[in-house]
Amino acid sequence: MSVRSVSPEEGDTAALAGQRALLLLQRAPLAIVEYRRDLTIEGWNEAAERLLGHPREEALGRRVDELLPASGEPDAWRRLLEEDSPHPRTWAHSRKDGAEVCCEWSPARVVDERGEVRGVGVFGQDVTERTAQTRRYREREQVLRTITETLPIVVWAIDRDGTFTFHEGKALAQAGIEQGQHIGKNVFELYGQNAENEVLRRAIAGEPGYSSSSSHGTFWENWQVPVRDEQGEVRSVVGLTLDVSEAKRTEQELRTKLELIERQQQVIRDLSTPIIQIWDGVLTLPMIGILDSARTAEVMDTLLDAVVRTGARYAILDLTGVEMVDTKTASYLLDLVRVIRLLGAEGIVTGIRSNVAQTIVSLGIDLNSITTLSNLRAALQHCIRQMSKERAAQQAR
Repeated sequence: MSVRSVSPEEGDTAALAGQRALLLLQRAPLAIVEYRRDLTIEGWNEAAERLLGHPREEALGRRVDELLPASGEPDAWRRLLEEDSPHPRTWAHSRKDGAEVCCEWSPARVVDERGEVRGVGVFGQDVTERTAQTRRYREREQVLRTITETLPIVVWAIDRDGTFTFHEGKALAQAGIEQGQHIGKNVFELYGQNAENEVLRRAIAGEPGYSSSSSHGTFWENWQVPVRDEQGEVRSVVGLTLDVSEAKRTEQELRTKLELIERQQQVIRDLSTPIIQIWDGVLTLPMIGILDSARTAEVMDTLLDAVVRTGARYAILDLTGVEMVDTKTASYLLDLVRVIRLLGAEGIVTGIRSNVAQTIVSLGIDLNSITTLSNLRAALQHCIRQMSKERAAQQAR
């Protein structure tokens, strides 16, 4: 084998070229780290100093896995010696000042004249912000996926022409629609007669909207939100459609139950204040239990209405079954008798118990202007006598 001799001029040129190459690598904008098979660092440029905070003199001769441990991957640097792949790796490292930096490294194995791997050179750049942004996007995507796969909703988006660009959600199955089935289709063509279309057009024009609708055998509540570009122009509309069928059914069931309860309460009220016409022109209202202010006010309305409707001449309030009255109740009873008198009838109170009588006396209420009798029979006899006298007087005239 012959060896070509190299002139001094050629040697100087090669040395100069090598120095220039080293200078370019040292000042390259990307961080460059080179390490041998034993993981000892033998190359560390200025960009690596700025990115990782360690001066070149401090880094050279250190083990790369000790100076720059890859977060969560203790054998990461050694694997690069074994793997012949230019695929970038992204690892988190701690800078000298303790701050965390995320670096994307593109590896290139360094081989000697015999083709054996002598070490690895990696070219790195700071991707901390990009990694954080990617993480935020993934978190948002996970949140959206969790919502659409768990709740009875449909999340959708349309462009300015009304064409679906996104259409997913658990509630689609209830409506018999597959995930993404509407993508590429126009909402105004799919639902041409839907009253919600006007709300959608206003949303495309820039006005957020809300609507309720019924389609595919399902009741929906819909929210439409315009999305604007940097110039403030609406470029799309994002919507949220909630399946409220179950709520509608529950609401209807509650409404039905409330109507039933109201009817039952009305029956109870009618039974608790039964107005009976015991004689021509004579009404009686037997009252039972504890008579409070609220019940007395209701009785007043019911009895006065009956007096006007029947044209009764006498209204008997039978308190035989009343065990207790309060101050306001006693006053209400007197007012009721006075109002009955204003309607052209006579109010009669019967069956006052001793304890009720004591309450009325202790309150200082004067009953001299009110007809009070011992029981309902005596009151009916009184009414018959009075009506007989009135008829006799009329015949005498």
